[in-house]
Amino acid sequence: MEMIKIPKREAAWRCPSNIALVKYWGKKGPQIPANASLSFTLADLYTETKLLLTDQANVIEVFLDGVHRPDFEPKIYDFCRRIADLLPWLGSHGLKIETHNNFPHSSGIASSASGLGALALCLAELDACIKETPMDFMLASNLARLGSGSACRSISGAAAMWGEHPDYPGSSDYYAISVDHLLHEQFQGWMDAVMLVETGSKSVSSTQGHALLQEHPYAQSRFQEANRNMSRLKQILLEGNIWAFAELVESEALQLHAMMMCSTPSYMLMQPGTLSIIRKVREFREQSGIPVVFTLDAGANVHVLFPGQHRSYLGETLFPNLEKACEGGKYICSSIGAGVKTLT
Repeated sequence: MEMIKIPKREAAWRCPSNIALVKYWGKKGPQIPANASLSFTLADLYTETKLLLTDQANVIEVFLDGVHRPDFEPKIYDFCRRIADLLPWLGSHGLKIETHNNFPHSSGIASSASGLGALALCLAELDACIKETPMDFMLASNLARLGSGSACRSISGAAAMWGEHPDYPGSSDYYAISVDHLLHEQFQGWMDAVMLVETGSKSVSSTQGHALLQEHPYAQSRFQEANRNMSRLKQILLEGNIWAFAELVESEALQLHAMMMCSTPSYMLMQPGTLSIIRKVREFREQSGIPVVFTLDAGANVHVLFPGQHRSYLGETLFPNLEKACEGGKYICSSIGAGVKTLT
């Protein structure tokens, strides 16, 4: 293959993780979602990635915190094959990737979303340099999607949605869009405390979980319900109805795990500590009147969403009780907000 002249060889970006409120679970084709989803961006939990193009075509090296990680490289090779048509110059170069999370790896936070989001931003910057055009964040989101579906939502604002939906103008199956404009002042300044019930690898990966939806008896009903919840959530966010928000977001989390438990084969990612935290969050909300809301990703850890003005009080009252169910008594807190940033 003829070497394509690259005017710039290096890029570096920071990209945050995110937590879905309406869940993406089930896909078709090359990373096309079976239903639309909407997430909050975790501005303070991010990956920083530096990408260097080399002249060794199709040679990929990945370093995490300075340590060579060949076990990460097969996923990046697969990612590069998926994006080859979008970045035709990529096939004549190799990649040296240096990456770092500001949260512990395998801590139960979606590092694939932030990591592949940061890599996609680096690639989009280099592509813009080749074309002599402005940075294309829509392209970055599309590239990220082809690496990890949820990653595309990390690039677009404090709140982002992905998947074509009639109630969201401009929405697409191929990239995420910001929906910051939908956030009522009641949802400004919210935070997420991630209760680390279990760290390390999951017994069933998200890729395996998505695949099990292919033959799931309730899959179509779930996809329809998720899209209905996207319509409901839009109105809730516009109206600032925090109690309806709590009901919908918690229902979405439990539906996600219910789908896992009635898959074939069935599996369960929640742990006793997960259920303990859910119960304590609901009891605290009922007794205090403070809108603390739980949600779950595809794992045992619990995300506790709450208005930022209550952080100190929750740190003295609720969180010490929740820590007891966490591995090593640990949790990580982040503000909700946009977090994409160039590091060059």
